[in-house]
Amino acid sequence: MAMTAMSVNYAVAEIPAGYYSRLDGKTGAELKTAVFEVINPHTQVSSYSNLPRYFEHTDVYPESRRWWDMYSDIARYAPSFSGLNREHAFPKSWWKQNGSVEYTPAYVDLNHLYPADGPANQAKSNYPLGVTAPNPKFDNGVCKIGYPVSGQGGGAQYVFEPADEYKGDFARAYFYIVTCYQNLTWNSTWMLQQNDYPTLSSWALNLLLDWSRRDPVSQKEVERNEVVYSYQNNRNPFIDFPELAEYIWGNKVGESFSPGNAGEPGEPSLINPVNNTSLDFGEVAAGNKVTSLLYIKGEHLTGDISVLISGTDKNMFTLDPAASTPTLKTTIPAGLINAASGFELQVTYKPTEIGRHEAKISIYDGNLTGSTYVNLIGEALEVPTLSRLTAYEASDITETSYKASWSEAPEVVDFYLLTRQRFVNGNMVEETIECDENSVIIDDFNGSDNENYFVQSSRLGYLSDPSNVISVSHSGISGIDEDEALSVESYPGTVRFRCGEHHTDGRIYDSTGRVVMTLPEITDGMEVSLPYGVYLIVTAQHGTPVKVIAR
Repeated sequence: MAMTAMSVNYAVAEIPAGYYSRLDGKTGAELKTAVFEVINPHTQVSSYSNLPRYFEHTDVYPESRRWWDMYSDIARYAPSFSGLNREHAFPKSWWKQNGSVEYTPAYVDLNHLYPADGPANQAKSNYPLGVTAPNPKFDNGVCKIGYPVSGQGGGAQYVFEPADEYKGDFARAYFYIVTCYQNLTWNSTWMLQQNDYPTLSSWALNLLLDWSRRDPVSQKEVERNEVVYSYQNNRNPFIDFPELAEYIWGNKVGESFSPGNAGEPGEPSLINPVNNTSLDFGEVAAGNKVTSLLYIKGEHLTGDISVLISGTDKNMFTLDPAASTPTLKTTIPAGLINAASGFELQVTYKPTEIGRHEAKISIYDGNLTGSTYVNLIGEALEVPTLSRLTAYEASDITETSYKASWSEAPEVVDFYLLTRQRFVNGNMVEETIECDENSVIIDDFNGSDNENYFVQSSRLGYLSDPSNVISVSHSGISGIDEDEALSVESYPGTVRFRCGEHHTDGRIYDSTGRVVMTLPEITDGMEVSLPYGVYLIVTAQHGTPVKVIAR
């Protein structure tokens, strides 16, 4: 379905003078690193669960409140997020290490996060971009997933091909990520190399450059870039300067790049944050606290910068600079603000009562003309009560994948947290996956001898009790309907088991996932000695791990 360009009810901001000055005269690899130094330090949005609040400003047609979904043409309307996922266009598993996404800023970076149709997102999985061969296995008229054409895919079985009108959008998002986070260690080599330059493999570079040329920057991208800048205080330079990719990787490598007027520094100025931007902490349980980093960067400042929180709800927010107690006012030396890396100021929201809270940060002095303001927003809710979910037997099991599913939570939740316990050569590796839907495709089952999974719901940072545990093997599945009661008490030099029934096949794992002890049978009151440390204990009758700290 063709749709008109998005129009928004705010004035399009100009690129701040001096923002791109570091790029002037640079070429190739040096230019890429200069871009990294400009865009990597930035304000991080509050949390993954609050992303739909931001999407309402970045990915909605204002005239109809319809979600702008680059993955399908199904009409869905804000504020309901039903049927949509928070999708990393650049798959988060590609930088996942040791079973975790290692919550780097990339995990919540709006420059590659979009609302996406759930089924399309599930089908897309973590496949690389590419052109699909005829007869793709998934095609909803907007995106396709199928076998790659010759020379593409980097060894992946399938590739994801977006619609022609969005190919450039995805290309520029990928250029941004591999530049902004060139310091990450990649977990996938389908499109990537482990280096600062060129970072992208040759086939991927050819593909993305071609898509970027064929699908020029749209008004949608320009306006979205401005909104993201107002939240994160960094920009996607491949939208501001579409030709920049050519100077770094394409047909202008070796030529010096100039950002033009946008790169000319002027009088003392504050480049970041954007005036009248908002630091939205989202929904927080009363009594808890959330901390965000506000990135502050200036040029030619000659005096210290003052930062002050004011407003009706000012006492709900505090500034937490290093080597200082929480306060409503602080002073930052000009040298830190002028530095190439800028300064990251901690801002904390700790609500003491239910309701919506607003305050304002004023940034002034330093020989600046006038003040820069940052709006502080947060909403405090009651501590949630969460129901225990039921995990269903795995389905669609193959040698390399299976589908895990579970009951829907009867109350509002932010996301579901699936915990996988993978058994490899007798050792357990545990990892968690955040899911928007009540099912997920596990596509690396071939990396386990067998595995378990259980699920919890999450709301405002709280987790429900773990569900029952489902065991999955390459020869089939077995469901554990209920765990038999099991608890472990810790005493100096020993731990004691408490259980109503005998348990068998006990395994004790240390914090690295290594089996340190096997117990053929466990009876009530039984004691074992363990060195000081943290352990997880499972049995045939209690698949959900019991955590104990040996003293």
